[in-house]
Amino acid sequence: MYKTTILILGGTAEAIKLASLLQAPDRRVISSLAGRTLAPAPIQGEVRVGGFGGAQGLAKYLKNESVDLLIDATHPFATQISDNAIFAATEISTAFVRLERPAWVKKPGDKWISVDTLAQAAEAIPPKARVLLALGKQHISSFSKRNRVHFVVRMIDPPEVPLELVDFELELSKPGTTESETNFLIAKRISHVVCRNSGGKASYAKVKAARELGIPVIMIERPHRPTIRTLPDVESIVIFTEKTLSYSEPARNE
Repeated sequence: MYKTTILILGGTAEAIKLASLLQAPDRRVISSLAGRTLAPAPIQGEVRVGGFGGAQGLAKYLKNESVDLLIDATHPFATQISDNAIFAATEISTAFVRLERPAWVKKPGDKWISVDTLAQAAEAIPPKARVLLALGKQHISSFSKRNRVHFVVRMIDPPEVPLELVDFELELSKPGTTESETNFLIAKRISHVVCRNSGGKASYAKVKAARELGIPVIMIERPHRPTIRTLPDVESIVIFTEKTLSYSEPARNE
């Protein structure tokens, strides 16, 4: 029997940690994944994979599953699902909070070229550059028109379709330590790095390595978001959740 139900829009390391920390005998915790990763990390609680059918579909799901709290713990650049979450939670008056890790901040020695879009990032690459594209596979096509540039494309999973790049090599690996990232940048003779300002510790090593090597980073900054309740870390979300769900509700059938 459940007293409360939480839906976590996941796909991040923070979402996985949240799903674990929020488990309770009388609480149903559902994690929703987009399904882009072939072998996602294990997640405690219920897991659903795939979309909801837009904002209205998400609202219907929240209502049908009697969700008491919606937590948006998606990637900082996952604007569509976040917009859908705001609409759905507002539509049926479900409690809502977003977890958004702080963005990286430029430090002394960083050679950042800040841009707002993928198209601007592609334009910022100089001719004859050797570029590490540290982006998801769905973003690579934005660089398809750049010739006289050698791309080193790093992904976790292999692409389902051929990459639309003129000159490239594919590296299937996860981000590493600062030392391993430094060695990688040197070995591949990287002159520029292109990445998004995702924030967090998991993928910051490449930014630090680029700083130490004096390599320019074309940094795609985060999109503007609506003003909503946003917290910076898992611990803050857990505290908010316990306060929000502290009231007593009738038990629900499993």
